[in-house]
Amino acid sequence: MNSYIACCGLDCEKCEARLATINNDNTLREKVAKEWSELNKVEITPQMINCTGCRIEGPKTPFCQSFCPIRKCAQGKGFATCGECNEVEHCETLSMITSHNDYALSNLKSK
Repeated sequence: MNSYIACCGLDCEKCEARLATINNDNTLREKVAKEWSELNKVEITPQMINCTGCRIEGPKTPFCQSFCPIRKCAQGKGFATCGECNEVEHCETLSMITSHNDYALSNLKSK
């Protein structure tokens, strides 16, 4: 599986946080921080927008590194992604992503 597919099935290659990181684009970091702050109703600073990808060596956003329940679950079970789990289609935790993003589940199902 493409190593840029996150544990949850999102495509990190397309993530603006990753793009801001690899391009050292502070304007994009500010944009992402503002959008994510509004979306999550929590303060996210541009300094927090530093991520190379969920399953790629390097920095992660604080949420992805320490708090993401999907990433924690997959890693706890020894899976690269949730696509390895028998409960992938019915997982309540994973549905935080898959209920809003059709591509995530299809990414997890592709090998």
